[in-house]
Amino acid sequence: MKAEYSRKTRETNIKVVLDTDGNGKNSIFTGVGFFDHMLEAFAKHSWLDLDLQAEGDIHIDDHHTVEDVGIVLGTALAKILYPVGAIERFGGAEIVMDEALISCQIDISNRPYLYFDLPLSGKVGNFDTELVEEFFRAFVQNSKLSVHLYMIRGKNQHHIIEGAFKSLAVAIRRAMKKIDKDTIPSTKGVL
Repeated sequence: MKAEYSRKTRETNIKVVLDTDGNGKNSIFTGVGFFDHMLEAFAKHSWLDLDLQAEGDIHIDDHHTVEDVGIVLGTALAKILYPVGAIERFGGAEIVMDEALISCQIDISNRPYLYFDLPLSGKVGNFDTELVEEFFRAFVQNSKLSVHLYMIRGKNQHHIIEGAFKSLAVAIRRAMKKIDKDTIPSTKGVL
């Protein structure tokens, strides 16, 4: 299934095409190099084809671009997920990146919630690590997922952040897996 979404403000202009019938192929440009690297890892490990092009006021800083990419990517994913069909619904992954071990557990619930416990500070290259939480918050709010993302152990900021993006990707891939039942994965009968 494919979804397209774009958003233009005075601060950013972002367009995304997301395809769940892919294999992780991606074309990503945000103007924020480290963030592009994280989004490429997300696409690769979720098996979602992702075409994302963003222009933002990065001459000020990267905040608006990173947050708005979370909004746009989350909205595109929500267009694919809801209404929820016969899928696993729950997914989780623990990803190892050298010394770092990051866990992500999700529920495709149509009720956004983010538990975020990654001890990040400073920068990775030119990238402000505080923007990682901003991205995840915007993504979760707009994809309407319940996400618990936390570090089990780790020291290297690059490894911790990359582990977070990869664990989210694998958790989404697992939760979106189709099941051979004609049922909605909820006692309510709807999500």
